[in-house]
Amino acid sequence: FGFIKDANSSKEYFVHSTGLIDKIKENDEVTFDLQEGKKGLNAVNVRLA
Repeated sequence: FGFIKDANSSKEYFVHSTGLIDKIKENDEVTFDLQEGKKGLNAVNVRLA
């Protein structure tokens, strides 16, 4: 798990490994969808941009 920062808003979203489509590493540019979770919005369907 970890967090993804939205480049436009600078907001951070929680992401779990089950939400990853592609293998990513720190500082990769990605696209993602947001889904409501127990503690707020989570990043899901995370892919390399």
